[in-house]
Amino acid sequence: MSNIINKKSELLFCYDVTDANPNGDPSDSNKPRIDEETKINIVTDVRFKRTIRDYLYEYEGYNNYKNGKDIFIREIVYDEENQYIQDAKKRAADFKNKWEQIIQTCIDIRLFGGVIPLEKDSITFTGPVQFRMGRSLHPVELVHIKGTGAFASKEGTKQKTFRDEYILPYSFIVFYGIINEKAAQHTKLTEDDVNLMLKAMWNGTKTLISRSKFGQMPRLLIKIDYKVDANSFFIGDLDKKVKITGAENLFKIRKISDFKLDISDLIKAISQYKDKIESVSYLIDKDLETLEKVPSDWKMINF
Repeated sequence: MSNIINKKSELLFCYDVTDANPNGDPSDSNKPRIDEETKINIVTDVRFKRTIRDYLYEYEGYNNYKNGKDIFIREIVYDEENQYIQDAKKRAADFKNKWEQIIQTCIDIRLFGGVIPLEKDSITFTGPVQFRMGRSLHPVELVHIKGTGAFASKEGTKQKTFRDEYILPYSFIVFYGIINEKAAQHTKLTEDDVNLMLKAMWNGTKTLISRSKFGQMPRLLIKIDYKVDANSFFIGDLDKKVKITGAENLFKIRKISDFKLDISDLIKAISQYKDKIESVSYLIDKDLETLEKVPSDWKMINF
């Protein structure tokens, strides 16, 4: 693998959800995760990584270890009659308990790392790509929907089942991530892997089709690549350098046209440290209006 990552990068990814549940909390009736103090919507990094894994599995052919391209952390039924699901040890056995083969085959381990329980021991890989929990840039409103199902509640009755669900009318969510060049050397993460991940972040968000997730759209993706000799410098906290502006009432935001995204602090920080930055690349949805124009020296991402 000649193009193993050798420089640090930072990521900023914004997407929105409409009439959906971006990340339910199973310990709280599967309600969308909300900070009770601020009413900010929270999405875990685990949920976001699952979006990426699912896209790579469904659309990019990472679905068969025998063909040398797979996702390590996924649900696999090994007993159709009893519907038993593989545990981590059985999964490692698919690769004959050879961690080198797992690294070579499984893009999600190269990206996010993981604990691999081998036959006699286990080995831990720190993932080069790490995401902070995603948060909405505005307080959200939780809506409870109660409806009836199609089936009877029990045999011999006319009473139908009831269903309860909780959705957010709207949430504009931002994720901040970093790609660590030192950890990339251990998992053999390549530029090609990262490009596929960016594609999965963008397209995977759009292709979520489950009832609770349908209605998500990618809006902005920014990647900052630092120079090899930047001495491990990075700006940090990119998610705190963007904000919503122009909305009359943040609780009442319902669509992308209700506000503008202020990226002035982000542009200012990038300009301030341009001597340490090799390049900035981006992808923006045509419906997202920013307060400032994207700088002309930023490069458009093409999948």
